[in-house]
Amino acid sequence: MTDKPFRYLIVGSGNISRTYVNAIDKTPGLELAAMVSRSGKRAENAPDDLPVFPSIETVEVDFDAVILCTPNGLHHQGAREAARRGKHVLTEKVLEISRENMDAMIRDCEAAGVKLAVSYQRRMSPENQTLKGLLESGALGRIFAADMRVKFYRDEAYYNSGAYRGGYEIDGGGPFIQQAAHNVDLFCWFFGMPSKVVSMLGTCLHDIEVEDHGTALLRYENGMLGSITASSACKPGFSPVLEIHSAKGSVTLVNDEITTWEIEGVDNPSADKEFEVHSGANTAAVADTAGHEAILADFAEAVRTDREPAVPASSGRLATDLILQIYSANVE
Repeated sequence: MTDKPFRYLIVGSGNISRTYVNAIDKTPGLELAAMVSRSGKRAENAPDDLPVFPSIETVEVDFDAVILCTPNGLHHQGAREAARRGKHVLTEKVLEISRENMDAMIRDCEAAGVKLAVSYQRRMSPENQTLKGLLESGALGRIFAADMRVKFYRDEAYYNSGAYRGGYEIDGGGPFIQQAAHNVDLFCWFFGMPSKVVSMLGTCLHDIEVEDHGTALLRYENGMLGSITASSACKPGFSPVLEIHSAKGSVTLVNDEITTWEIEGVDNPSADKEFEVHSGANTAAVADTAGHEAILADFAEAVRTDREPAVPASSGRLATDLILQIYSANVE
């Protein structure tokens, strides 16, 4: 293990960039090298003397990897620009909003020999990791149903905070690809991709181009039936819930913590853990950065040891792939 800090370059200076500034500051062995901002602004909590550059190509300080904190539909630009400089890429969710752009990002990063990963920090939650292991081992028995509810709320100020918010061109859609993307990623991580998708989407509360509430029904090759509800219209906003039903019983997770465990012959694996997970129920502001700290540390270690990161692009893209299926399967 080298004593040299792993240096991140944050690309973008919006709300989420503040989260990464805090997470880097709290994580041993990491250092913030600079920021990239077209406006020339730093994140509000960044040091006053932190260098700011207009593009990745113009950065004149040493750095190891970029963190893409730009809007969803611009991720491919930053990833491909970083690849041209031979720098590793960690992108905020989602990987991108189109299959074509995801393909291009993955292709360019592979050609440059750099790693590309997605910051789906909910995978780092101890309860989620424990459940993932139990699902893979078959300890829960045959899963026949899984239902996820992500009933959040965002006010008009949120949608008015950026001209691109609430549209398809840059955001890529509504709460499925925005607020609930982390939860959709967990669903794919736990259960894989469905064989059939049917959805109903609506714009119920906000004056926006995209959906603000919807439900998808999923059928899997093994017979499992799933459902995912995603919303930014459910006042006042509720913690995400995942219910799993198997031949051995049922499990409920609320905001990635096991609250119900009724599995025959398997002890409840839940334990007191000092790991906070941002709910996202009614605000995009992240106060608890434990998940981001874990993702950042893991990615740095993956680069240093040349192993696969926790959420490689090949896996992280599945959430977008499923969300695009949900959008195209909308029943009018």
